[in-house]
Amino acid sequence: MIQVNAVGDACPIPVVKTKNAIKELGGPGVVETLVDNEIAVQNLTKMANQKGYGVKSEKLAPQQFKVTMEIGEVPAQEEDGPESCLVVPEGRRRRVAVAVSSPCMGTGDDELGAARMKAFLFALTQQDELPALVLFYNGGAKLTTEGSASLDDLKSLEAQGVEILTCGTCLNFYGLGEKLKVGGVTNMYDIVEKLSSADLVVRP
Repeated sequence: MIQVNAVGDACPIPVVKTKNAIKELGGPGVVETLVDNEIAVQNLTKMANQKGYGVKSEKLAPQQFKVTMEIGEVPAQEEDGPESCLVVPEGRRRRVAVAVSSPCMGTGDDELGAARMKAFLFALTQQDELPALVLFYNGGAKLTTEGSASLDDLKSLEAQGVEILTCGTCLNFYGLGEKLKVGGVTNMYDIVEKLSSADLVVRP
């Protein structure tokens, strides 16, 4: 059994820590994760259900919960069904492009949106299947430049072979042309071509 302490960790860290513990387990076994909020419990439970793991949760104290996952052999239901799969030629992985148009994720409170975007980009680094490309344009161009809180995560993606591109016109518009810190510069023709050729485009 492996116990994970994710108390005080913001989303998606509890899920990331638990996934890493499951990998460390290397086979059937039990992983217990301690968290301090019900949202984390829900996220962990959802992940376990998606993977076909046995899962139960227990409230230990007003701000302490334990989520226990029983890891068995990979169940047949974990295989992608036709309703959730893109048709990709045999022998080729699907090409996923992530298009980021704002430094914030969603609309509403900018501080919350910025924190969610940072969490999204970190979570991207933890995926089993990484995107082929992460493209930044309009306000999203600020995320690849000096002072961005996401530079380490983007550099990690780039080091793993993910193409990081930022719209050059957008950089110039915001006065950031000399402050790009990760990836390369692209243009509208290239943006259209890359998004059009992707099997899936994700827009956070």
